[in-house]
Amino acid sequence: HMTVWDNIIYGPKVKGYPLEEAEDLARETIEMIKISAKIDSYPDELSGGTQQKTAVARALMSRSSLLLLDEPLGALDLKVRTVLRYEIRRIVKDLGLTALHVTHDQEEAMSISDRVVVMRKGRIVEAGRPLELYMRPKRLFTANFVGEANFLTGDISKVAENGSIIDLGDNMKLASIDKSRRTGERVVIAFRPEFVSIGREMGKNALPGRIINTIYSGNLLRLTIELPGGNEITVKKTIRSGETFPRLGEKVMVNIPPENVLVYPYPEGGLHRELSLE
Repeated sequence: HMTVWDNIIYGPKVKGYPLEEAEDLARETIEMIKISAKIDSYPDELSGGTQQKTAVARALMSRSSLLLLDEPLGALDLKVRTVLRYEIRRIVKDLGLTALHVTHDQEEAMSISDRVVVMRKGRIVEAGRPLELYMRPKRLFTANFVGEANFLTGDISKVAENGSIIDLGDNMKLASIDKSRRTGERVVIAFRPEFVSIGREMGKNALPGRIINTIYSGNLLRLTIELPGGNEITVKKTIRSGETFPRLGEKVMVNIPPENVLVYPYPEGGLHRELSLE
């Protein structure tokens, strides 16, 4: 039963701050959060986004150097959530705070964090900078959980100074710059859908396939391609004006740069179990 103003000034008041100092802090925080037009409103008069901004402002008024934000944007619609997450990052940076931001939204975590900790069943799987976790994840689970990836199994047929060759069966082979595995080892390879190109001619590091599904999603075309042997992979292409795209059922070559082919030892418990979120 408190207004936005009463909510924001509550912390300093119960901590015994002088009234003038508390009000100065509240005005400064309200200006930073950009909710000055709503300070006399009650919670049921606010949009979801403004309610969350008020909650953040109240947390900031505690003047703690560490903030725990537990799914702060989970109940908001996509557009409001996207705008507000960058606002929270700006505020945390401006105030020089440390924030632990808990979220199940991978895109949210990657876009606002300086460092990401990937957890599974309450245990840390991997930690690192967002770009590191996306481009060079050390664990298969991370490669699957952070973003989207294609996975294929095979055997190392050759290891050389410039990388390795992975035999995927069905007369398919791919090169990778990874040379940490040994010849004959069973492995899993991973590659991101957006790092793949398709064409009608065989490239240097390519797999043959047939387009079995296409989905338009904003400025992206999402293609499902069936490989010899029945495995399916996903390819994402940016849609450009005037560009023609392969048709459903058409045979194509899937080209994957060797630097984007990640190689992992085959997990003892099987690939499905390793990638599972449960």
